[in-house]
Amino acid sequence: MDSATPDDPAAPQVLSPALMLAAYRAGVFPMAESRAASDLFWVDPQWRGVFPLNGFHISASLGRRMRRGGYSICLNHDFPEVVDACADRPETWINTDLRRVYLGLASLGAAHSWEIRGPDGALWGGVFGVTLGRAFFGESMVSRATDGSKLALAHLVDHLRRCGFLLFDTQFLTPHLESLGAVEIARADYRAQLAVALEGTARITALPPDPDPVQVWQRMTQTSKRG
Repeated sequence: MDSATPDDPAAPQVLSPALMLAAYRAGVFPMAESRAASDLFWVDPQWRGVFPLNGFHISASLGRRMRRGGYSICLNHDFPEVVDACADRPETWINTDLRRVYLGLASLGAAHSWEIRGPDGALWGGVFGVTLGRAFFGESMVSRATDGSKLALAHLVDHLRRCGFLLFDTQFLTPHLESLGAVEIARADYRAQLAVALEGTARITALPPDPDPVQVWQRMTQTSKRG
């Protein structure tokens, strides 16, 4: 594939970390048709999924699960494991090129994994994504235990807010994400929010993950009520 810019979605691409970041700054992102696909395409949805950082919905059952604890929250403990777990399904858009570039972004400190792990260290749930400015671009998530991805998202939204992020881009809105408070906004509104988020700087590593699920639950509940 020849090198091109994300402004020309129909052109062949040589995907690299630099091209990926340029695409995200422009509001588009790459996908593959399948794991075996050799080609990528750029996506610029008319409607974009986002998580309002003050509007995460914690159901009564999720709140009980958080208060019960018994799990740990990790940042970048095993990024490749989370990416591979997200791709470990019958149909996935993460092909070899995308995996390679995500690992490259992680080595540059621009991609991160957020992990919920059981007492034995096993991955219960996780999310990985890319950061730019004060924006977090969620790429994919996985759940290997009951409520694994819900726990990951709840703790991640709290952490992003504490670290000063403004935008949590989920790319698309699914029923699962919508049940947790994600919403859909028009492309123009997304571009406006993205522009503001790119003006500042936030670091997901600025604070360690809060190890106390009860404190996270309390903060999230209070913030959601205020929002």
